[in-house]
Amino acid sequence: MDLHTTPTDRSTDTPAASSARSRIFPWIVFGLTFGLMVSDYMSRQVLSAVFPLLKSEWGLSDSQLGSLSSVVALMVGLLAFPLSLAADRWGRVRSMLVMATVWSLATLVCALATGYGQMLGARFLVGVGEAAYGSVGAAVMLSVFAPRLRASLSGAFLAGGSFGSVLGVALGGIVSAHIGWRWTFAVMAAVGLLLVAAFRVLITESVLSRHQVAEAPATDPGSAPHNSARAPLSSLFSSVSVWCAYVGGGLQLFVGAVLMAWLPSFFNRSYSMPADRAGLVAAIYVLLIGTGMIVCGIITDRIGRTDPARQWNSALVYCTISLILLTIAFSLDTGTAQLIVLGLGALTAAGSAGATSSMVASLTHASLRATAFATVTLANNIFGLALGPLVVGFLADRYGLANALRLVPLTYLSALIALGIGRRAYPAGLRRLAGLDAQLTTA
Repeated sequence: MDLHTTPTDRSTDTPAASSARSRIFPWIVFGLTFGLMVSDYMSRQVLSAVFPLLKSEWGLSDSQLGSLSSVVALMVGLLAFPLSLAADRWGRVRSMLVMATVWSLATLVCALATGYGQMLGARFLVGVGEAAYGSVGAAVMLSVFAPRLRASLSGAFLAGGSFGSVLGVALGGIVSAHIGWRWTFAVMAAVGLLLVAAFRVLITESVLSRHQVAEAPATDPGSAPHNSARAPLSSLFSSVSVWCAYVGGGLQLFVGAVLMAWLPSFFNRSYSMPADRAGLVAAIYVLLIGTGMIVCGIITDRIGRTDPARQWNSALVYCTISLILLTIAFSLDTGTAQLIVLGLGALTAAGSAGATSSMVASLTHASLRATAFATVTLANNIFGLALGPLVVGFLADRYGLANALRLVPLTYLSALIALGIGRRAYPAGLRRLAGLDAQLTTA
């Protein structure tokens, strides 16, 4: 199978194919796709570390600062679907290299901005470059691992965003304090371009296709294995459960996006920390978010090993825990107690990410896997990563940042409703997918 002409997420598991595979190569794929995910979010979130400096130097409002963050996520949301669809046909590896090059060069352009308008334009280009990476990268990474590891690997891959945010915020604060905020963007761009070079040397479409793992049969008793025929695009939206996975997954990231974007400013204003220290402290909490995504993904895989429907239950639990803890945290006065409870809430703030990605994978056809993850990316960005920082920016201009953050955890209520409905409709979604497989097999 050639991914350039007929990309899918399965291969025929013949002895020859098995002997052509390496146990190391899948982890090379994971390492480099994860590394580029880290670079993606380093370029995206480094801006949060310099919010206080831009606000002072350019006299920006909180809504303008929020727009500089949200424009990236907005472009990712709007372009993820068409660009992922193009990557499924043009070649996923080639597409990933182009994407990473674009966002790295656009990040370098941010260093040259002289005002709000130029920075907004540069951030727009960062979003264009990053638009489809999450979906295409996830499809490439999952294609060389067994389906039983989906939630763990999806959670770990998405956690790369949190770890990239950690590095972006922490390094951004340190570099900006010592040699100026413009150099923070130059450093992020250099990291991305180095990873592009490594990916270009080590991973090709042909080698990737030899290491792809066959799809397991769907878990519903009446289901059939996925086949290599291409499913219609409409199948990405053919069940209530997959709709709920998209929407619920996006809404649960609203809070995580707000924490990653606004915690440096929160510590700067509420705790009177200088910009570099506020960035370092905020990075600890962003690290907790990423760690929680990995741990929660592993727990979700273990819980759903015998009954995948339990993955929905785990997502509901994570949202409930964060709703309670973060509501308490932002209601407390500044001090040690607030910092501790905030840290506990951060651990599960985005814990449902791996579960919802795994749900979508189990409810959509393998031939559209990258496009399915693009739809996840669309929902994550429209409902979460783009909406969160912008909404809080407008609320902060009106009520103050601390008061705006008190309202943020209420978003989990909407996520809980969507995930609860999806849980009830999940068996019907599996049966619909099995029926589609049968139609494509006989066509």
